[in-house]
This record gives sequence, C-alpha cells and structure tokens, in this order.
Amino acid sequence: MASAGLASVTALDRAPARRRRSWVGWRFVGPFMAVFALVFLAPIGYSLYLSVFRTRLVGGTTFVGADNYAKALSDPQFWSGFGRVALFLAVQVPIMLFLALLVALVIDSGRLHGAGFFRISVFLPYAVPAVVATLIWGFMYGNRFGLVGNLNEALGVTLPDPLSPDLILASIGNIVTWEFVGYNMLILYSALRVVNPSLYEAAEMDGAGQVRIVTAIKLPALRGPLLIATIFSIIGSFQLFNEPRILKTMAPNSITTYFTPNLYAYSLSFAGQQYNYAATVAIVMGVLTMVVAYLVQLRGARKAG
Repeated sequence: MASAGLASVTALDRAPARRRRSWVGWRFVGPFMAVFALVFLAPIGYSLYLSVFRTRLVGGTTFVGADNYAKALSDPQFWSGFGRVALFLAVQVPIMLFLALLVALVIDSGRLHGAGFFRISVFLPYAVPAVVATLIWGFMYGNRFGLVGNLNEALGVTLPDPLSPDLILASIGNIVTWEFVGYNMLILYSALRVVNPSLYEAAEMDGAGQVRIVTAIKLPALRGPLLIATIFSIIGSFQLFNEPRILKTMAPNSITTYFTPNLYAYSLSFAGQQYNYAATVAIVMGVLTMVVAYLVQLRGARKAG
C-alpha cells in the first residue's frame, strides 16, 4: 500500500512538470507564430473577405458571394496576363536554370582559375534590388537615351528596339535571368559541395572522364536542388511585377495595365479603386500558382522515386 501511494504521489508531481515542458516549445515558436499570423494569415483572410463583396457607386458595398470569382475566371484581361507569364515561365526558367547549372558545374570542377571571384561576380546581381536592376537595364535598352541609342548613333545602324511590344517580354526575361542566375547557381553549387569527394576519386580510378562524372554523379545529386530551384522560379515567374511596373514608364505602349496578373491586380486596386475585384484576382492567381507548383513538385518527386 505504501509503495502504491508513493507511486501515485510521484505521478502527481510529474504531471505539472510535463505540462510545463509542453509549453516550452510554444514559448519559442510563439513570437514567430504571432508575426506569421499578422503578416501572412491576416492579409489572406482580409483578401478573402474583400473578394466576396462588391462596391458600387449606387448601393454601396454589397455581398456578392462567388460572383467576383466567376468574373475573374471569365476575364480576358486576366487570362491574357496569365498566358503571358506562362509563356515567360516556359522560356525564361529553363534558360536561367541551365545557365545556373552550367556555372555551378564549372566552378565545382576545380579547373577554373579565380573560382571564388567568378562565383561572387555571378552572384552579385542578385544583391542588386529589382527596382535598381530594372532601371539600369531600362536605360540601356533605350533607343533614344540609352546604350541601344548610342550604338545606333555610333555605328549608323538601327538596332531592334528592346522596349518594343514584340521584344519587351524577352527584355524582361533578360533582366530576370541576369538577376537570378547567381541565386540559383548558389543553390546548385552548395549541393555539389556536399557530395563525397571519394565518389569522384573512385570514378576516376575506373577511367571515367569529366563528362561521365557529371552525368553519373553530379547531375543525380542535383535532382532535388534543381526541383527546389524550379519551384522557386515558377513562383517568381507568376509573381512578375517589379520589372514590368518600372519599364511601363519607359515603354507605355508596350506594357498594358494587365501585362501580368499581379500588375493587373495592382492597377485595379490603386488606379481603378476596385479593391474587391483586385483581391479576387490576387487570390485566383495565388491558387493557380500553388496548383502549378504542386504539380511540378509531384512530377519531380515521382521521377526521383
């Protein structure tokens, strides 16, 4: 009986201690959760709230349910912007990731003189703010005031206008590639640095050349990091905003208010005062981005398996 009583007392003493320990983790994550709820969950919740209302000059704000979503899904301007960023993604992302992969492999080969300087030089454009980078390239693209105009005058030729409607998307792609090749290179290069060097030594002893080492060892090791870089690039492509927004002042005839979905939502909100519909467009675009990113991740995981 005495031992049973002692055991029950010990169990009672341990219960408060377990409860105290269970709150320790929440004390650590509590500040993050508070900030996360404030800057992420709250704006999403408010956008969802706005998206089910409509404000009219006559009648004020009224509840419309899913009408704004039906309007967005049948809006030709929204789908025009979506198709443009989808084309941008299909062309620019493979080119950017190929260049990042090539640079990472070259630096990791150990045969490049000044590899540290080269690595920092490639990564440096990522440290330049997107607005500044767009302004730099925008002035170089100018055929009246920039590098293209100076070349036309110096050489007596007429080069294609990078800010023309036919070339503006390619010009933006060049800016984004210049900005983010170094970022993706760093992801891939970091993954290569954790590969066991003994694998390379064993391959060389078996007579494998550099090409065989790349295809048999390095590329399989980069499958996961490449998938991550691809998903990040897809999300970034669908979020395209800064570059067309800045270039619009330089090429107003080439970039419309619905050039990209994000620019469309921005124009609806700040120029058109259509806050409810702008929130709807942003939510629809966010859902589409999540769906595409998830499908790419699912496909990449299946290939890795």
